[in-house]
Amino acid sequence: MPVRIRLARHGRKSRPYYYIVVADSRAPRDGKFIERIGSYNPVTNPATVELDFDKALDWLQKGAQPSDTARTLLQQKGVMYKNHLLKGVEKGALTEEQAEEKFQDWMSEKENELNGIVQKIKNKQDSEAKSRFDAETKIRESMAAELAKKRSDLVAAEEEVEETTEEVAEAVTEEVAKAPEEVPAVAEEAAVEEPKEEKETTKEEKKPEEKPEEKAEEKVEEKVEEKVEEKAEEKVEEKVEEKVEEKVEEKAKEEATDDKKAGEEKSEG
Repeated sequence: MPVRIRLARHGRKSRPYYYIVVADSRAPRDGKFIERIGSYNPVTNPATVELDFDKALDWLQKGAQPSDTARTLLQQKGVMYKNHLLKGVEKGALTEEQAEEKFQDWMSEKENELNGIVQKIKNKQDSEAKSRFDAETKIRESMAAELAKKRSDLVAAEEEVEETTEEVAEAVTEEVAKAPEEVPAVAEEAAVEEPKEEKETTKEEKKPEEKPEEKAEEKVEEKVEEKVEEKAEEKVEEKVEEKVEEKVEEKAKEEATDDKKAGEEKSEG
């Protein structure tokens, strides 16, 4: 009965792993086997190979024939080289001590080679992680700079609004200071309107305790206050509108100038 050392596939789709088995060559790939002597996982980097060295060597000496993939794995683990050295010992080409020394030298060399591959993979992974971290750091820094710029622009706009408000308040204060000059005219208007209102009032509404002179003075004061407030509000609204329009025009001019400069730089480039 021909015996083969081959791989039996297991695992799910795109995530396979294999058992290294000794089986009848007529049996299905994933079917019945005589003995399992190891496993092979190609998904890891580098690939993971676990092998019972003595059992694999014993089956080779009995005449079991490995498949191409199984032969490659046995060569990596030194089973094929060990079997070759033992055949040389049987033929008398070298002693067991010489064969063991050669095998140990070969194993140390392969181990150093494997460690170099592992270190190279680790260094590559570290460099990729570092580059990703640097890229993320640059993105975070740029976002922080943009946010700081927006905040500074907002603070500058608030300061401009405060300055505008202060200027308007000063202007209104000056206008209010000039308002007493207009008071006599307003008093005359109030005095003209006063007789009409007195005629419309009924005798019940009149109180004997109040004097006509006091009522006239109160009416005049109310009229004066209303007129002054109206004038002040109109002045404040006019000043605020003028300042806002001036600021908007300045901003528009600055943006147009910046766009023009950027276009000139691009055309020169």
